[in-house]
Amino acid sequence: MSFKIFLIEDDKRVSDVISRGLQKIGFEVETAFDGKQAYEMGAQNNYDLILLDVNIPYINGHQLAGMLRKENILIPIIFISALGDIDNKLEAFENGADDYICKPFDFRELVARIENLLKRTQNKTNNNTFVLYDLELDTKNKIVKRGSQIIDLTMREFFLLEYLVKNKGRILSKTELLENVWELNFDTGTNIVEVYINYLRNKIDKNFFPKLIHTKPGQGYIFT
Repeated sequence: MSFKIFLIEDDKRVSDVISRGLQKIGFEVETAFDGKQAYEMGAQNNYDLILLDVNIPYINGHQLAGMLRKENILIPIIFISALGDIDNKLEAFENGADDYICKPFDFRELVARIENLLKRTQNKTNNNTFVLYDLELDTKNKIVKRGSQIIDLTMREFFLLEYLVKNKGRILSKTELLENVWELNFDTGTNIVEVYINYLRNKIDKNFFPKLIHTKPGQGYIFT
């Protein structure tokens, strides 16, 4: 599987070095050189991980990370910055950073941090078990855990969660959910999808962070 990295770095020389290095070991890389461009691209939510410098034009890295998190965009973010003081690190984490690496850094360390974060956040760990952040779904034994807590679901709730997880990062319409979870190829005119989404939220999101089930008004739901 080829992972897509979004690199936001205003120094083109540094950006080129990092991009070439990551591409050489098999990553796809897209780049942006300022916060405004990065926000527009990042909001598309098509990346597996973001590498973000602090000092970028128009919208700085701290502000950009905060804006993406407010949009419920939970793509893992690693800050890469020459600012190594504790205040900058704390501000980064307060705005949703998952990791922080100071320049100059050994490229091997950057790769190790990327791979470690991707392992924790990618959903598929084997043929029967899916993991996203701290949610674990065992399709063989029909077991769901959030962190260390086992979550009791009805079978219909389980099937709905399984479909959401297997299609993570994709907006799912009410019609698609009816067809694939309830096997109904027409709109029943009821709010059954909304009701079961609410059941799931109360069980797997209400007392946990981050929230995993998100509503896209007028479009449907996305698990991310």
